[in-house]
Amino acid sequence: MAIIVALAVAILGSATAYQLSKEKSKKRKYIIWGITTMVAIAPFLSFSIGLTYAIIVRNGWAALIMVYLFPVIFIMGLIMLLVGIFKEKGTESI
Repeated sequence: MAIIVALAVAILGSATAYQLSKEKSKKRKYIIWGITTMVAIAPFLSFSIGLTYAIIVRNGWAALIMVYLFPVIFIMGLIMLLVGIFKEKGTESI
């Protein structure tokens, strides 16, 4: 049940970010998706992947894979946020 709730939160966060970034500039999209990745997607997706993997291999210690997944996904979101913050306005072409 916890896996389903974590996936639901990640999907809900993605859907919300999609709605917020629709018809916005590239700079704004990077900022919105960076924050969403760091806050909603990274923790919940790494939790659900870690628990799913632990269930598959039948070893509770295998769930610690989320300790490695969370920083990787979080840093990807941080990079997207920083690209959005430091992107120049003149380089946009929509």
